[in-house]
Amino acid sequence: MTDLWVSLAVLGVALLLSELTRRTAALLPGVSRVYLLEAASTFQLCGCCHELKLLGESGRLELLVGLTITYTMTVIHLLTFRGASCNPSGVLEGYCRGSSSGKSASVLILCQFGAAVAAQHFAAAVWSLGLSDLHLRHQKFGYRCFDPLGGTVLEAAAVELVCAFMVQAVAAHVHRAPEKLRVHCFAAVITALVYIGGSISGAVFNPVLAFSIQFPCSGHTYLEYCFIYWLGPMLGVASCVLLFEKVLPFLSGKTSVNVPAAQKQKTQ
Repeated sequence: MTDLWVSLAVLGVALLLSELTRRTAALLPGVSRVYLLEAASTFQLCGCCHELKLLGESGRLELLVGLTITYTMTVIHLLTFRGASCNPSGVLEGYCRGSSSGKSASVLILCQFGAAVAAQHFAAAVWSLGLSDLHLRHQKFGYRCFDPLGGTVLEAAAVELVCAFMVQAVAAHVHRAPEKLRVHCFAAVITALVYIGGSISGAVFNPVLAFSIQFPCSGHTYLEYCFIYWLGPMLGVASCVLLFEKVLPFLSGKTSVNVPAAQKQKTQ
């Protein structure tokens, strides 16, 4: 139980640091504010997931407790991100739709990956303090993580593709739900996907988050991780957009309507 409370405290610190950064960003000019918000929110997502992954891999959490924490943290993330996508797939989608320039998209993605690396150092710094038995054991292994896959490379890539497809589908249709329920719809879907696909690939379905928490793990090559955690989610998002905005409207004889990425982020 002590390990759990210490981990929850670490999550609180990550949230607090990120929120302070977001409030600082509010004082900056428009473009700089967007970049800092993206970096702060991505740091929050990755920093929290480092601790949650370590806590989950310890095997000391009951399933219901683990899912409750996952759901709660997802709700908190969605309520505090303030329009940040924290996902290269979302940034690239915005670029393809014409809602952002190539330069802006490139800088946003660089901010995301920089924040992902910063989250790695943050997690290692916290673990080095040895605040719990869980942290002390992880310290003895040199903060190493081991093979995150519970299936083959193709199975893991398929899981990441399907998870990204499902989340994108929810993003495209969540506006139909009452405003107060939208965040909870997202959180419920994400929690369910983590439960179903977590044992196979970790159910990350976010390239920058995977880069932070999965790529340092042993067991597979860098290219295999790129195939699973980068190509899989990208194809999942692309196939979802193609299906709902091109294929289905064509089959039904309706004209497709593109939903700007910025508008979809507001619903999140």
